[in-house]
Amino acid sequence: MSSEFRELLKKIGSGTHTHKNLNRQEAGLALEMMLTGIATPAQIGGFLIAHRIKRPTGEELAGMLDTYSNLGVTLPTLENRQYPLTILGIPYDGRTRTAPISPITTLILSEVGVPVLMHGGRKMPTKYGLTLEEIWRSLDIDLTQLSLIKIERLLNNTNFGFLYLPQHFPLANKLVQYREEIGKRPPIATLELIWQPYEGKNHLIAGYVHPPTEKMIREALKLREVEKFTLIKGLEGSGDLKLGQTNIIAIDTQENEQGYKYLKVNPFDYNLKGNDTVLSNNQEYFAQLKKTIRGEKSSLTISSILNGGFYLWRCGVSDSMEKGLTMAEELITKGNLQTQLDKIKMVNNE
Repeated sequence: MSSEFRELLKKIGSGTHTHKNLNRQEAGLALEMMLTGIATPAQIGGFLIAHRIKRPTGEELAGMLDTYSNLGVTLPTLENRQYPLTILGIPYDGRTRTAPISPITTLILSEVGVPVLMHGGRKMPTKYGLTLEEIWRSLDIDLTQLSLIKIERLLNNTNFGFLYLPQHFPLANKLVQYREEIGKRPPIATLELIWQPYEGKNHLIAGYVHPPTEKMIREALKLREVEKFTLIKGLEGSGDLKLGQTNIIAIDTQENEQGYKYLKVNPFDYNLKGNDTVLSNNQEYFAQLKKTIRGEKSSLTISSILNGGFYLWRCGVSDSMEKGLTMAEELITKGNLQTQLDKIKMVNNE
């Protein structure tokens, strides 16, 4: 048993009226002790439950991200790039209700020269939703055995990369079992949304569900001196914009002292009408995904245009949302995504 960890646990777990938040250094140390096995299983489980009840602070998340940076992998800076690397932070426990659009968005961005890094893991408790790894595997791309050198090659040659938690950050993957044992997503799951395993300048795009989470993320990013970010109240906590309602988005800005502002993106304003596609069957989703990539009309087409257009504008490829939507529609309907997918397959199989 670690006496030092016990003191940190006592600090956050002493009750509603007497608990105290950890400072940045303490939070980083607590996560380091959990990842490296200094804390016992009982202490880890106790910490995760206590931290969920207390709720994390932005400072605590910043400290935990420090530990991720110290113990996790970090990809080197890409050279001679027009656009900064975009990191898509998506919940690792996947999707169960709505069809994911992020793989299509990734193909759109990478096709036009925006490097994109995704990361994820296996089927994960307690949601056990459809994962990114499963989606890419349905497209005949196995991302589970890549070496870091291979990921660098993919990024350099195709503008696409993927870090697989069990393979590339096994220390963090060890904590996955606690999600099942405690029956809840612990607050450290927020780290998977805002982890930046890249040493160069990047654009962090992350989804969230609850407004307090967005505030915590902003505070953590400010402490970490992250300059470029986009936080989207998207489908199931992802960065996928919704078709059925106005999307609330927080972005970095130098227009005010706070360093951020909110955007409201209503699909109706761009004559995009429809419903978000229900994820009722994985195989049906895979079929619709492949149709979209081939340039055929599918149930995902309108959502893909909305998301593609927004991301092309937000990543600096187009100078307006309207132009981004036009560009996204052309890329989709003319089959450019299939060409990009084939390129990724070829490099991945080399």
